[in-house]
Amino acid sequence: NTNKKEQPRTPEGFLARNFGMAKRNRNDRRYTTSDIFLFLLLLHTAGFNTCCRALTLTMGLLKVGVPQPWEKSKKNLRYIRQAGVRQFVSTYNRVKHLKGDELLWGDEIEYGVFTVDHENKKIRLSLRAKEVMDELNEKEESHAHRVEGCNWVPEYGGWMVEATPNRPYSGYTTDLLRVERNMRLRRKRLLTALKENEIAPTVSTFPLLGAMGDDGSVPPTKVGGPVTLSDYIGDGIINPHPRFGTLSANIRKRRGEKVNIRVPLFRDVNTPEFENLAVAPGSNGCCGGDSLQLWRYGKGDVSREKYGNGYVVVGCSTSSRDELVNEFGESATLEKWLVDVKCEGCKGLFYRSAPNVIVPDADWPRNGDIVVGSEIPDIPGWIRLQNGYYLPLESDDGKVQFLRKVSTTAHASNPEKRRLGAATPLFRSGDTQVDPILKADGVSLSSFLEDKLSLEPPQPAPSSSQAATAVMTETPSSMEVEEARENVRAAIHMDAMAFGMGCCCLQITFQAEDIDESRFMYDQLAVMAPIMMALTASTPVLRGRIADIDCRWGIISESVDDRTPAERGRLDGSVEQPELAGKGIRRLYKSRYDCISTYIYQGAMNGSDSMRESLKGMQNRVLNMYNDIPVPIDEESYQLLREAGVDPALSQHIAHLFVRDPLVVFEGAVEEVDDETQTEHFESIQSTNWQSVRWKPPPPRNNPNDPHIGWRTEFRSMEMQLTDFENAAFTVFIVLLTRVILTFDLNLYVPLSRVDANMQRAHSRDACAKGKFFFRRHMAPLEEGDDGFGIEYTSMFSKVANGQSEIKSPGTVVDEEEKKSASVGAQRRFTPFATGSEEENSYEEMTMAEIMMGKGDYFPGLIPLIYAYLDHINCDSATLQRISQYLDLIQKRATGELVTPAAWMRNFIRNHNDYKGDSVVTDEIAYDLMVACKEIGEGTRHVPELLGDIKIKPITTTGAFDTKLESKQMNNDQILDLLRRYTHRNSFTSFENKV
Repeated sequence: NTNKKEQPRTPEGFLARNFGMAKRNRNDRRYTTSDIFLFLLLLHTAGFNTCCRALTLTMGLLKVGVPQPWEKSKKNLRYIRQAGVRQFVSTYNRVKHLKGDELLWGDEIEYGVFTVDHENKKIRLSLRAKEVMDELNEKEESHAHRVEGCNWVPEYGGWMVEATPNRPYSGYTTDLLRVERNMRLRRKRLLTALKENEIAPTVSTFPLLGAMGDDGSVPPTKVGGPVTLSDYIGDGIINPHPRFGTLSANIRKRRGEKVNIRVPLFRDVNTPEFENLAVAPGSNGCCGGDSLQLWRYGKGDVSREKYGNGYVVVGCSTSSRDELVNEFGESATLEKWLVDVKCEGCKGLFYRSAPNVIVPDADWPRNGDIVVGSEIPDIPGWIRLQNGYYLPLESDDGKVQFLRKVSTTAHASNPEKRRLGAATPLFRSGDTQVDPILKADGVSLSSFLEDKLSLEPPQPAPSSSQAATAVMTETPSSMEVEEARENVRAAIHMDAMAFGMGCCCLQITFQAEDIDESRFMYDQLAVMAPIMMALTASTPVLRGRIADIDCRWGIISESVDDRTPAERGRLDGSVEQPELAGKGIRRLYKSRYDCISTYIYQGAMNGSDSMRESLKGMQNRVLNMYNDIPVPIDEESYQLLREAGVDPALSQHIAHLFVRDPLVVFEGAVEEVDDETQTEHFESIQSTNWQSVRWKPPPPRNNPNDPHIGWRTEFRSMEMQLTDFENAAFTVFIVLLTRVILTFDLNLYVPLSRVDANMQRAHSRDACAKGKFFFRRHMAPLEEGDDGFGIEYTSMFSKVANGQSEIKSPGTVVDEEEKKSASVGAQRRFTPFATGSEEENSYEEMTMAEIMMGKGDYFPGLIPLIYAYLDHINCDSATLQRISQYLDLIQKRATGELVTPAAWMRNFIRNHNDYKGDSVVTDEIAYDLMVACKEIGEGTRHVPELLGDIKIKPITTTGAFDTKLESKQMNNDQILDLLRRYTHRNSFTSFENKV
C-alpha cells in the first residue's frame, strides 16, 4: 500500500466494524453482490474462527428502506447522477496510487429451488428461497470454526439463492483445488435445507417459467400484478425485498411499456408455428451452409411493429450487414474521417479537450491522418474521437472543411513516421507534406471516401489500380449484400424482468495488483466473454418451448432494457423528459445489460527522459484502434471527470455508465449521502450497468480499522453448468488465463465491433462446436511493429515454432527496475500508442477448437499456453493432475467430442417418449429433465457425452455440517424413549444372555 493516507489495517478492527455495523446500523449498510472481496479478505486479515460470522453479503445494493415511487424519484435522478460522478472522483483520487495487492479471487453460483411431484411427474418453482437462505446462514454462523464454509445471499427470484465461498481463494496453486471442493460443499449444504420434495440442480433456467399460468409455483401465484403487468408470470414469484419489485416496475415505467423479449423458436418436424412460415434455405430454420443464425437481441422494435410478438427477424453470421448494421440502417461501428485541412500552410488540427478548448498535444492529427469517432447530436459540427478528444468538422465560418468522412476500411497514408516504444508509429517528421494522401502513389481522394462495410479483417490501403472506387454511402439500400430479405422466425415471447433475472450463472471476481492491472484485465476478459459463454452454453428451453439459441445473455439484456423509444432509435413522436439522463432522447445503442462499449486500459510513455519530457501530455493517449463502436456518454459527466484529472479512457468509461438513470431511489438517501466518504450514488448506477465485465474501484474506508480492498475486475458471462466439476473447470481456466496473459505479456485485443459480433454468434445453437469467432492472431508483444502501416507482422510464437531461439524486441527501451515492478508487462504498457488506424492481420475467424488448441505456427492456443505457464511456475503434481482433467474437458468440448449442457438438454427433450416433435416441453418432460440434471450434479447419473470418462463422486448431506456434542438436559420421557429403543436391540439382548 503506497498511499500514505490509507490507515493501518487490523483484523480486530475489521471484524468489529463489519460485525458491529451489522447489529448496530443494519438498516443503513449496503453491499454489492459481486463485491466478493468484502468477505474475501476475511481469512487473510482475520482468524478462521470469526471470519464466517463477520459479514453477511446481500444481493446487489440491498438496503432496508422505503423506495420512492418512480414519479417522485425522477425529481432526484439528476442530483444522483451528478453526485455519483463526484463520489467516483473522490474515490479515484483517494486510491488511484494503491499498488502491491495480491491476487485474491472468488466465484458466485446461483441456484434455483424447485418442488417436485413424483407421483404426477410435475415440477414447479419453490418460493422458499429466503427460508432456505436464513436456515443455511444460521448453520454457517454456528460453524465458523470450520476453515471451509459458504455465504448464502438472496437473488431476484423468490426461488433463487446465491452462494459464495466464505473466504478468498489465494494466488497459490493449491487453492485451485479448493474451488471444486467448496462448490461441492455448497451443494451438500444446500441439500440439508431442502424438503424431501425439493431439488436444486445447477441449471441456468427453469424450463416452465411463465408456461403454467397460476400453477407455476408452490405456493401458487396469480399471473400478473401491478409490478410486472405480465401475461405469463405473477408478481408473487419475485423476491419480496422492496428493491426487486421496485426495480422491475421502474424499468417498465422508464421504458414506457413492458419489456419485450422475443427469442427464435426451435423448428422441429411438427412445430405448428412454422407450418405456413417460409424460411431461408437450410435445416431447422438456420441460414444454410456453414453460417450461424444470429439472434440480434435488443434490436427488434421494427420487426415487432411489422410482425407482432410471435415472430422475430434473425440474421446470418456470413452477412456483414446483419452483424454491422442494425434494423434502422445504423452502422454498428464508428465512422472514419480523413484530416484534410484545405488552407495554405495548414498541416492538420489540434485536439480539443472540449469543443473550442485546444490541447497543444504533440501528437495532433496531421493532414492525411484518419481519425475515428462520431458526430455529436447536441453539438452540430463536432465529432468526438475514440480517445476522448474532439475535432471540428469545419471552420467557424463554414468556409474551410477540416474533416471528410471516408470508408471504414480506409487507412492513413503518411510517407514518414517516427516510432516510439515497441516500434509503434506515433510521430511524423517535420517535413511531412500537407496532403500526402492525395499525392502518394497517385492515390485519389475518391478511393478513401465512403465504401461498403466489410466484416473481414482490415485490408491495406488501396493501390493506384483501385483508385477508381466509387463513392458509396453506408445505408442498407446501397450495400452490396445478398438479396435483401428478412429472415422471419417464430418466436418465444416473454414480457417481464423475471425471465432474464431469473436465470442463474457463474461469475468470478479478481483483485488486481493495482489500477493498471485491473483495467488491462478488464479489456482482455471482455474479449473472452462471448467465447466463454459459447463454451458454457446451457439455456435451450424458455417458457416451456425449445429455443433456437443456447445462451441466456440476450434474454436478460432485453428483460432489463429500460430505454425509451427515442433511446432505442424511434424518434417519431418522442417527447423530451427533462428529468431523465439525456432527456430520454439520447441515442443508446445497447441495453444496460450487454457487452462493454469501450476498452479502458491505456499505456504509459516509453523512451529516454528527454523523450518523455518532449512528449509531455501524451499520457492521455488511449488504445484507440479497437474502440470502433459508438460510445454514448454524458458530456457533462465527462467534462467533470476530465477537469478532475481522470484520463480520457477512464472518463469515457464512467461517462458512458452515467448515460443511465438510477432505477431505485430510497427515501432519506439522496442529498443525505456524503459524496466525500460514501459511494452509494455511484454504485446505484454502476451496479445496474450489467456489462459482460465490470471494473470495480475499492470501496470507501470510513474507519481506520476498515478492511483494505483493492481494484477488482468481475467476469460475468459464463453459464451455469450441471456439475461442480464443470463449474470448477471453467473457473480455474479463467483464473489461469489471467495469469498467462500477465506473465507472458499477451494481448487479446480485437475491435469491439468484433466482440459484439462474437456475442451474437455465441447465442447461436451449437455455436461452440460449429461456430467461428473473431480472435486475435498474434497475442505476443509486437516484434516487427506492424499496426497497419505496411510492415509484415511476424509472431513471436512462429519464430519459436520455426526454430529461432533468440527473440528480440527492437525499438523498446524499458528500465529494468520499472519492468520488474510493472503489474502489466512493461512492453505491453508502452505498446498501445496507436493513432486510430487498423492493425493489419491482427485477427481472423477461428473455430473454438483453434482458439483453445492453436492454429498454424503463429497462434499456439490458450490451453497449450496454460500448460506452458504451469510448467513455468513448477505447479505441484496433485494440482496439475486435476487441472489437466479440467483442461481436457474444455478441449473436448471445444472440439465437439463432448457436448455443451444446452446441446445435451435439447437432445434429451427431443428423445423423450412424451415429446411430439412440436418444440413443446411438457410437464413430464420438464420433470424428467430437471431430475436428470439433479442426478448428474449429485453424481448419481453418469452422462459420457457431457463428461467423458470423468465420474462425479456422489454428493449427499452426510458430513455437510459438524455434529455438536450437546450437553443440554433432556426430560425423563425423552430419556426413557431412547433407552427403550436401544435396550431391545439384539446386540444388547445377546450381551445380557451371556452375562
